[in-house]
Amino acid sequence: MNREILRLAIPNIISNVSVPMLSAVDLMLMGHLSKEQHLGAVAVGGVAFNVIYWGFGFLRMSTTGMTAQAYGADDSERCLSILKVALLFAFISSLLLIISYPIIVEIIFLLIEASSEVEQLAKVYFRICIFAVPATLALHAFHGWFLGMQNARHPMILAITVNSVNIVLSVLFVKVFQMRSDGVALGTACAQYFGLFLAIVLFLYRYRKLLGNALSLVALDLSILRQFLIISRDIFIRTLCLVLSHAFFTSKSALISDAVLAVNAILLQFIIFVAYAVDGFAFATESLVGKYKGALDYINLKLAVKYAFAWAYIFGCIFSLTFLVVGENILRLFTNQEVIITQAIPYMIWVVLAPIINIAPYIWDGVFLGATATPIMRNAMICSTLCIFLPSYYLFIPYGNHGLWFSLTLLNIARGISLSLLAPKHIFKYSS
Repeated sequence: MNREILRLAIPNIISNVSVPMLSAVDLMLMGHLSKEQHLGAVAVGGVAFNVIYWGFGFLRMSTTGMTAQAYGADDSERCLSILKVALLFAFISSLLLIISYPIIVEIIFLLIEASSEVEQLAKVYFRICIFAVPATLALHAFHGWFLGMQNARHPMILAITVNSVNIVLSVLFVKVFQMRSDGVALGTACAQYFGLFLAIVLFLYRYRKLLGNALSLVALDLSILRQFLIISRDIFIRTLCLVLSHAFFTSKSALISDAVLAVNAILLQFIIFVAYAVDGFAFATESLVGKYKGALDYINLKLAVKYAFAWAYIFGCIFSLTFLVVGENILRLFTNQEVIITQAIPYMIWVVLAPIINIAPYIWDGVFLGATATPIMRNAMICSTLCIFLPSYYLFIPYGNHGLWFSLTLLNIARGISLSLLAPKHIFKYSS
């Protein structure tokens, strides 16, 4: 089982950590400019784009769980049908998002409170990124489908290539063509479309035998579409709560000051990096739980969860120790502004604690997604957000930025505890 987990987890870890490396480079490029407003613009604009990017993450999650179960049941026709449904949904959703962009951007910047200069720069950033949405959502679908097919190598190739192209283009636009936050956004948009082209090539290279005749390309299984919509609805609500919680955190950071916004944007990169790295095990768990559920093998399903937690906690401890020892040195990679570094150091304690605290919600998310037990995960997230995160913010905000970080930490503790309590009944009920 360890070998199976690592076979899926290692490529996922490599591909996942390339994502925060991209946003880290973006922040580094902006953090070394003369005005901190450019750094804040990328932070706020990135949150705005992530409302869409993460909000439609259900495309990957729904596709992985459903495909993995079809794969475990050895139903290749159903596997292809799930991909067609996911791509159709991605295409329609992207068109609606582009059409409704003016409304979306106004709503987002009503929720995120920042200085007028940061807001104007962030709107330019977001206006460019919105046209990358068709490619971004289609990549979600391909990524989820490859993982469901127990193939972690293709997503790794896609992630590394897309993010490498993105980094090169961002550096080119900012350093050579003297662009600012708009150059970072343009690099993102171009890289997403390159990634979509590569995903199609990889699919045809390995899975073209699944295509069959022309009729199989256009026919849709309505039962799969119905299941996909139900699962996606639950995941969307869950993810929306998570995204809005992070948007709320960023908004309240900006309300304190532009400097605190910049500090928290950098510190969040530490936590996001850990999240993407540990999600390698969550993605592996998602694939394996789906496969074993599809094959009705509940003994190995339980073993997969057990070993995934063990590996994830090992990684979490390593990250916590690293941040404790060399956290200040990592801060200096993001910015050379001593004022920001000095203000960030007192809040490093939250970054040190996060890898250990956040393991449980990350891995449990993978378990519940693989089992497509999405209503339970949705309800746990809603309760954690409304009953823990928001009340704790208003209770502890008198303590300033420490209170803000404490409320975010409590959100993840609540997520982990609630899913741990619900798992025996809803995940392992057949394994005894």
